[in-house]
Amino acid sequence: MSKIGLLEAIGVSQAISIFELLPDIRFWIKNTQSQIIYANKVYLESTPFFHLEQIQGKTDYDFFPHYLANQYIVDDMKVMKGEVVIDRLEMNVLKNGDLAWFSTTKRPLFDENKMIIGSMGFTRNLAHQSQLDYEVQHIKVPVEYMQQHFKSAISIQSLAELSHISVSALERRFKKYLGKTPKQFLNELRLERARRYLIETDLPIADIAHECGFAEPSYFTKQFKALFGELPSTTRTMMLSKL
Repeated sequence: MSKIGLLEAIGVSQAISIFELLPDIRFWIKNTQSQIIYANKVYLESTPFFHLEQIQGKTDYDFFPHYLANQYIVDDMKVMKGEVVIDRLEMNVLKNGDLAWFSTTKRPLFDENKMIIGSMGFTRNLAHQSQLDYEVQHIKVPVEYMQQHFKSAISIQSLAELSHISVSALERRFKKYLGKTPKQFLNELRLERARRYLIETDLPIADIAHECGFAEPSYFTKQFKALFGELPSTTRTMMLSKL
């Protein structure tokens, strides 16, 4: 049997089923509207759903924080134009709300006429990888510091000193690996923690703002809406209605 004949005999379903055997990789296939067509079990476990049929036709906005979903969809649009993303390092939110390092690859899918009909991608949690790239270690230190001290005032200068590099070098590396500045990352980290508190506790919104490093509740509300597209009170009301 020829190589092409063997591939045809295997079929697409058998080929993608290999991703069910990889315990640390999320794999997905989307159509041109960024709707899920297929996802493996590990991807499914990162969503609130239990069966593939429940997420088919949905987009990342149905599963993940608005600002992360927006990032994923923007990537999809680039891939639909023929771009390929290979082993891009990024921080993603785990199902329990914690942040972790992931390596993501995406590419377009073509039909027999070489027309783009969708995209496929996979992302791998690097938590068990023994050593990250040397430059990433300079980001790992300030990221972990921000995760542990997000309630306190944190200056970019202090983060640079922790990493033993200049402020400009720290900002360049954050932009390179995370696509945002340290200040933007800290703001998103605080807001994501606030979102968890809104869902998991009954603390007043003003107290949550303070717990997450925001001195003024009004500023917190403004930043929350800018990132998630809704008011903190709306997030809490919507989650309560689902209980």
